[in-house]
Amino acid sequence: MTEPLSFPRVVRLRDDCDRPVSEEYIIPPDAKAGVLELLYPFVDLPGLDEEFFDLHEERKFRVADFKVVRENGLTLLVSPYYYSSGGTVIDWAPPEWADD
Repeated sequence: MTEPLSFPRVVRLRDDCDRPVSEEYIIPPDAKAGVLELLYPFVDLPGLDEEFFDLHEERKFRVADFKVVRENGLTLLVSPYYYSSGGTVIDWAPPEWADD
């Protein structure tokens, strides 16, 4: 999604010239379901209480803990571990994968 969302953002990463390169949206809990529905790119929309496995971080998480970031003119749905390992929504796997 290229249009920014209407929620406040905080800068999480800056470049060498102190320009923002990654901003995280502050999404209130009561807006999470709507944002997930807007940004989730696959057919079967998960519930906020469902669990997924982040392939990059190799850890499980609740869908409600997702983050939304703004980078390079794009709004991205990412895992709660995005800033430590880079997992976006395409890296969300079934929780059973944690046992493999």
